[in-house]
Amino acid sequence: MKFTYLAIDISAIIVPFIASFHPRIRYYQQWGMAFRSLLISGLLFIIWDIYFTHAGVWGFNQDYLLGMQLFNLPVEEILFFLCIPYACMFSYHCLLTLWPQASVPRQAANYISWLLISGGLITAIAFCNNNYTCATFLLLVLFILYVRKKSWTGQFYLCYGIMLLPFVIINGILTGSWIAAPIVWYNSNEIIGLRLLTIPIEDVFYGLILIGSQVALYEGFQKNRRIAPLTPI
Repeated sequence: MKFTYLAIDISAIIVPFIASFHPRIRYYQQWGMAFRSLLISGLLFIIWDIYFTHAGVWGFNQDYLLGMQLFNLPVEEILFFLCIPYACMFSYHCLLTLWPQASVPRQAANYISWLLISGGLITAIAFCNNNYTCATFLLLVLFILYVRKKSWTGQFYLCYGIMLLPFVIINGILTGSWIAAPIVWYNSNEIIGLRLLTIPIEDVFYGLILIGSQVALYEGFQKNRRIAPLTPI
């Protein structure tokens, strides 16, 4: 039981890591940009995590943890921001590589963006006293305003939609679905209270921002590499 959270981290990354070397995918060739994106975004979200844990917005069930901590977070939680994003970025790379034309149509992506912006703003205002809800939806609004006109937005929306199934499985286990007690618990005063199985609805949009920020960084690094001038001999 003490290995439960660690087992979730490992199970999320093991198949994507091995498949990174598949000759049709070759994700390992993108590791430089992928790891830079992952580390920059991951560091910011770990800081967020440290703050919200300290504030009592959420916490961790020691029955499912090894007991080792880093910056007052369980080491498994730190690994979460490496393993899960790696798997998600691998999925995004597979979509671009194997189905490059697959995307949410531009007009539909625009509708989704404005729905997220308007819905996020209304929710943040309506639940301004719920710290996790307000912070998540305000950040969602800012993020979507930034990415809504990007050429890859439709592909990201499609990929995240596909990833919602494994998201529900992993986050469901973390929040108490199919196990005796939650690994990660949430302060009911800091969330709306609406849940998908046992998953606070805020987590769906938190995940979108987490993975979306890495996609934005990854695409930015890709663009800079394509336009980088040749070094004179």
